[in-house]
Amino acid sequence: MIGNILADDIGVIAEQSPTRRGIILAGGTGSRLFPITHSVCKQLVPVYDKPMIYYPLSMLMLAGIRDILVIVNPRDLAGFALLLGDGSQWGLDIFYAEQERAGGLAQAFLIGEEFIGNEPVCLVLGDNLMHGDALPEALLSASERIHGATVFGCEVGAPEQFGVVELDEDGVAVSLEEKPDVPKSNYAVPGVYFYDEKVVDYARCLQPSARGELEITDLNREYLKRGELNVELLDDGIAWFDAGLPDSLAEASHFVRGIQQRDGCKIACPEEIAFTQGMIDRCRLGDSIVKYEGTPYGEYLKQL
Repeated sequence: MIGNILADDIGVIAEQSPTRRGIILAGGTGSRLFPITHSVCKQLVPVYDKPMIYYPLSMLMLAGIRDILVIVNPRDLAGFALLLGDGSQWGLDIFYAEQERAGGLAQAFLIGEEFIGNEPVCLVLGDNLMHGDALPEALLSASERIHGATVFGCEVGAPEQFGVVELDEDGVAVSLEEKPDVPKSNYAVPGVYFYDEKVVDYARCLQPSARGELEITDLNREYLKRGELNVELLDDGIAWFDAGLPDSLAEASHFVRGIQQRDGCKIACPEEIAFTQGMIDRCRLGDSIVKYEGTPYGEYLKQL
């Protein structure tokens, strides 16, 4: 029933407000985290003191995005709807769509075709976490570029584990590879991607890879081939975690705990982002304070 209601609502939204849409891909089985994710969706697992999905959600909010589609495994829809609701508590409009089976990251644009309409869109992977003083500016800058695609490059120690972008001496993308045995650079492409309104058409023309999926690297190659791919190198002060493995999940939790205890702040607090950006007023913030009364999270919200 939720899916039917949201399908109707998406049609209305797609006809209104010409602004960038946001998609969080939170489907799949989370098999790399088994047995943790046998009974709970990966993106609902905590990263220190908040559900994992709060982190990609906050990235979209920092990019100025208000209309968000969360793509989930059918078995997990109720859990996400209970946690996130319709997003109004944060001044957002959140919708849901089901991914029946894993079909690759680029499948998100075919699932979300009606939601995207003719607008630019940002896709964030549900297990990616970023933090740094320069992050909001980087996200806003990418979001404001409405032509072509924009991805980020992050220098890493083991690029063979990720999609890798090769740059020329002027910082222009030359090639893209998915988990290459011999990487041509140390710049991995994190799981946050900005595309213009042509992304659905490009995704529809992709051929499945050897593993039968529509690969995001192939989509980015299509933009590269057309001279429409922008690559922004992340500032050294921006941390990036792919929290889809036990070790990286633990590292992300340790990082968040350390920053929050050191600085007295909270990373990826949707209420704080919404309030400081004027998306909600103090009355709406008060609703969340009441909801989390008696918890450290609620006490933090009281200080805003």
